[in-house]
Amino acid sequence: MPTIATADTTTADTTTADTATADTATADTATVAGGTVDLTDPDLWARPDTPALIAELRREAPVHRTETVDDGPVWSVLTYRESADVLRNAAVFSSESGSLLGAGEGNVPVGSGRMMALTDPPRHRELRAPANPFFSKGGVRGAARSITERAGELFDRAVEQGDVDLVDVVSALPLAVMCDLLDVPEQDRDMVVRVCDVAFLGRTPEERRAGHQKLIPYLMHQVMLRRSDPRDDLISMMATYKVGGRLLPIEDVVLNLDNIVVGGVQTVRHTAAMGLHTLVRRPDLWRSLQRGEVSMDSAVDELLRWTSVGLHTLRTATRDTELGGRRIRRGDRVAVWVWSADRDPEAFDRPEEIRLDRSPNKHLALGLGAHYCIGAPLAKAELSALYTAALEKAAVIEPTGPVTYNRSIINFGLDHFPVRLTPR
Repeated sequence: MPTIATADTTTADTTTADTATADTATADTATVAGGTVDLTDPDLWARPDTPALIAELRREAPVHRTETVDDGPVWSVLTYRESADVLRNAAVFSSESGSLLGAGEGNVPVGSGRMMALTDPPRHRELRAPANPFFSKGGVRGAARSITERAGELFDRAVEQGDVDLVDVVSALPLAVMCDLLDVPEQDRDMVVRVCDVAFLGRTPEERRAGHQKLIPYLMHQVMLRRSDPRDDLISMMATYKVGGRLLPIEDVVLNLDNIVVGGVQTVRHTAAMGLHTLVRRPDLWRSLQRGEVSMDSAVDELLRWTSVGLHTLRTATRDTELGGRRIRRGDRVAVWVWSADRDPEAFDRPEEIRLDRSPNKHLALGLGAHYCIGAPLAKAELSALYTAALEKAAVIEPTGPVTYNRSIINFGLDHFPVRLTPR
């Protein structure tokens, strides 16, 4: 009988299609008629039958015991309620041993206890504190005009060009906004954008690692400069921030800045491209937005829910507990599959439908609890600006070729979306 298999990815963007060896007769193993479902296969998430497959797994059980090749046994959480329980309870489900699949069984990430993504409260709150003002609703309101103007300029150029790759168009905004937050000197911006392009958009894991290896030394140099000569920017704030009267180690500052840049750019890039792909395939939704029948705020939230580009997040149990009828032991890895939780009919009315006016919309696309995305207000502002600019500048977005999905279960999205833009 077929089993659910969770084969590990040795890096964020490679796939291992080995299946689990769990005993199919046990109560911890889910079965799906027609074949094995490998949740870590990036190709799975682009398949048209994936929603039905995931729905069947979710109906069978909220939590499944699965095996991975490199991460060992993992509990896969598919329902909203149990996912929210895990994300809210940092005391029982810790981030310190890793927040993503792929590190390897028993391996602790380098940034454990040093990065926002890899710490639990109260340390997590301490690391977020210096960055909070830059991502608060108030801080974002101050940058809203420039974000809107930048998005409009991007689509002005894109419409003038006509044939473009929409992924490249939308990627430019979060990169520019991040350069503003970091106050990257004007003479360095082209270089930083090129490095980030490789780090985030490189065709292979090796290319992406090479990009990060160039970005990190640059960030370290800037941190050292601004520790001695601080300005009013995110690097300076992180570089001069003290915890318990002591400055954060420079390495920790750099790790957190790199984490912020990655999260800030990737989430917006993938959600914007996937959201526009959704709207292009659904002209009725496009027209409802153009006519102002739906608020952009609610549309942004629904497209966040629908795309859920951050497919999973990982936690480790700090003590024995129960979750979804399963006995979780101390040290067990627990993977929350956000995409599945955000389509749970127990939490969302008709979740298989895209309803741009959905309310309430308590999706998990930006997290929950202590690790709720620090950049959520900024991400929503950027997405709103990009969607609005597309609607205002383009009468028609016509695909000129097939989309290319990336190969990642960390940030699942599009590598290429070739289109022709017709001006309004």
